[in-house]
Amino acid sequence: MCVAKRRGHDRGLLFVGIFKYSKAIFFGAVALGALHLVHRNVGDMVQHLVDSLPIDPEGHFVSVLMDKADLIDNHHLRQAGILSSAYALVCVVEGTGLILEKVWAEYFTVFLTVAALPYEVYEVLHRFSWFKVGLMLLNVAVLFYLLWLLKRKRLKEAAERGEVGLGG
Repeated sequence: MCVAKRRGHDRGLLFVGIFKYSKAIFFGAVALGALHLVHRNVGDMVQHLVDSLPIDPEGHFVSVLMDKADLIDNHHLRQAGILSSAYALVCVVEGTGLILEKVWAEYFTVFLTVAALPYEVYEVLHRFSWFKVGLMLLNVAVLFYLLWLLKRKRLKEAAERGEVGLGG
């Protein structure tokens, strides 16, 4: 019986669930890294890293990097750690629900993706990078897939109730 259910598993939901797990792993690592740096001098750590690399320590890149590192304090690190942990947890919930093919997880993911799109568009427009464009397009593809899947399920349920002409 498990084998038959496995064959019927939606590969798209499995892919999206694994994508959500990969985001959870990434943001979990960010959280651990940020919390690990609390009570450490980030500027000194960056300076040590720069000294160990074959780059010009007096260059523009290093100067900008050091200026940014000096702005990071324990409050910012804790905040980044907590927010990253929370987002990783949300991704685990989404991923688990999608892999288990729970309809609530499909709606939850649609809601969160739609809610994040304005921020993603803002980020792409104000700090353009192809990486951000790619991530936004991937999220839009996930959104359209889940909307298509939810509509297909709704039409299937209507057909099973004998309401074929109403939703299609």
